Amino acid sequence: MARYFDVHPVNPQRRSIDQAVELIKSDGLVAYPTDSCYALGCRLGNKAGLDRIRQIRHLDDRHHFTLMCRDFSQLGQFVHVDNAVFRAIKAATPGSYTFILPATTEVPRRLMHAKKKTVGARIPDHPVAQALLAQLGEPLLSSTLLLPDQEEPLVHGWDIKERLDHVVDAVLDAGDCGTVPTTVVDFSHGEPEIVRHGAGDPSRFE
Repeated sequence: MARYFDVHPVNPQRRSIDQAVELIKSDGLVAYPTDSCYALGCRLGNKAGLDRIRQIRHLDDRHHFTLMCRDFSQLGQFVHVDNAVFRAIKAATPGSYTFILPATTEVPRRLMHAKKKTVGARIPDHPVAQALLAQLGEPLLSSTLLLPDQEEPLVHGWDIKERLDHVVDAVLDAGDCGTVPTTVVDFSHGEPEIVRHGAGDPSRFE
């Protein structure tokens, strides 16, 4: 059964965050809130966790996962960002954007796009996600909590607990955080290309 944490959406309780991070460090899989939707997350090196996310969401090997980063400094360890791209992304973060960028050697090959060697990365603007990342000290490998039989992501922590009780290790419930996924911007060729319109205002990249 999954652990259930009722977490304050603005001032998350340190004890709950610490316990959730211990589960993540022990290669657990958690459902947690972000500034766009709830997400599934595990450690970057947790291959079994990656496989579990694929099973839960019925994803194939071509799916782009996201590295959820605490700040720009951490993001810069895992993706290559030149000066022009740096300014554009810096102005939009933290926020509801996912950026597709060339991956550094810090990113496991299984997480990169097979041909382009890119990876999705973002910096969330949600206190609970930020508290998890600060305590964990590394990115969370993440994917939107959209189940294969649903048209929209799950929004209620109790519903997530009920549906995924035996396939995740913890649910952090911070209330409804919406159903609109991030806006995805592909910077892999230098110029921004909007791949998906979502929660983040796309006009700054158009």
